[in-house]
Amino acid sequence: MKSDRRTFMFALAASGVAFTATGAFAQTRLDEKDPRALALGYVDETAKADAKKFPKHDNAQVCSGCALWQAKPTDASGNCALFAGKPVSARGWCSAWSKKG
Repeated sequence: MKSDRRTFMFALAASGVAFTATGAFAQTRLDEKDPRALALGYVDETAKADAKKFPKHDNAQVCSGCALWQAKPTDASGNCALFAGKPVSARGWCSAWSKKG
């Protein structure tokens, strides 16, 4: 019985590696029309932020320079603490932007 469990666990681990290698678990990037993105004014390019709605916005504010950014500063996209499971553009922006300290 122990060998059956061991075989099952190895097969499970191998299938996980196969899914990861084929991109089956690849995350879909955050859509600007997502309800949470809309609520926070998220845009893929910081220059597209609504200046009237967000007067404190500055084009130098980008997701990769935000305290909520969870990737390398040089990555083109990465995870954000606010949008779990949906990567955001490194050049993006939202109203929750906070300078990395």
